Amino acid sequence: MKNKIKKIIPYKIFDIYYYSSAILSALVYSFPSKKMIVIGVTGTKGKTSTINFIWSCLTAGGYKTGIISTANIRIGETESMNKYHMTMPGRFVIQSLMSDMAKQGCKFCIIETTSEGIKQHRNIGISYDILVFTNLFPEHLPSHDNSFEKYKQTKGIIFRDLFSSFRKIVAGEEIKKVIITNSDSDHAEYYSSFKSDEKFSFSINKNSDYKAENISNTKTGVKFDVNGEEYETKILGKFNIYNALPAIAISKLFNIDKTDIRKGLKHLELIPGRMEIIDEGQDFTVVVDYAHEKESMTNLLQTAVSIRKHDSKIIVLLGAEGGGRDKAKRPLMGEISAKLADYVIVANVDPYEDDPKEIIEDIAVVAEKFGKIRNKNLFTIEDRKTAIEKAFELAKTDDIVLITGKGAEQSMIIDGKSIPWDDRKVVRSILIANKK
Repeated sequence: MKNKIKKIIPYKIFDIYYYSSAILSALVYSFPSKKMIVIGVTGTKGKTSTINFIWSCLTAGGYKTGIISTANIRIGETESMNKYHMTMPGRFVIQSLMSDMAKQGCKFCIIETTSEGIKQHRNIGISYDILVFTNLFPEHLPSHDNSFEKYKQTKGIIFRDLFSSFRKIVAGEEIKKVIITNSDSDHAEYYSSFKSDEKFSFSINKNSDYKAENISNTKTGVKFDVNGEEYETKILGKFNIYNALPAIAISKLFNIDKTDIRKGLKHLELIPGRMEIIDEGQDFTVVVDYAHEKESMTNLLQTAVSIRKHDSKIIVLLGAEGGGRDKAKRPLMGEISAKLADYVIVANVDPYEDDPKEIIEDIAVVAEKFGKIRNKNLFTIEDRKTAIEKAFELAKTDDIVLITGKGAEQSMIIDGKSIPWDDRKVVRSILIANKK
């Protein structure tokens, strides 16, 4: 229904509505972002993990902090799952959450800021102080006239407006406008070119202010050095170092001691639906992750390859969204899953009003081209619960099962209807039932 209405009514009308409702919501809640230091995190992937690492380090440093992310919402130590099926919830919801954070004494608020949110003016009425750029890959392009450059520039809007935005004094201290970028991204220079009081960079490969070196994977996480100081995370995957580095940079900016930074990184053992290990006593490993495009799927599968035992198998369940989302990523995911996983299961993620079979086939036929054989090591199962059950049926001792695409999302949209869903809960219930 919403898509049909959008086809009838000119976008300019929606644009005016989005902007005016953003201003109104900020007015209703008395511009709560002006009472806190607001950190915006943007990029294609890694935003939720980056936000949670920053939260953990600021919390360890003694600062009460709130976050709004795809997976979870925190006000200090109180956590709830994001039930809105949107990374950036509606304007009134965002302002209401920030108002609660300010009332409960949060000094910091960290917001996952998306291109779609910016396009719909959900950033209006939010006074940012620090912006973090993680990376940029082709995604959500249909929403940006199928133009990667427009996608890139839309994210740039908040960087463009940063320096001229409202200047705050929080706890008697004037807050500087800061840009922090990933130097390993080809697009770092664009985002760091905008005016700010201070600029910092982080990386694994190129030179930067905060470069990770001496990296070593462990069975429980990753160890690395930054500027001669040792750090460790309990979240699997070398790629998660990119998500941890901004937390170090921001902590240093606010003079948090390295001991507390180490504590913050190491004590964050769970990011909902991000490399989340589900253990109900089974003899194989189950990981629930949000991976839903080529780069994140590659990172996830490569991590599984690096930690598996010599003769164990990797079983991946994946899918893709409908509803006008980027179709170009489907064959890319089919290819990488076929190359790196031993078994591939393609199932529903969020078909919206699209034909689920068409979405599944867009992935499956490419997996076939790269060597997978239907009903042998490639399975197409529309019902997601049945598909998860099939993954566990295939799993033997020491195998690794990757349940991807939804992470900690709290609903699934099929035929335009939203149904309650949480991969983690479904996985646990099946594993428990299998033990009986």
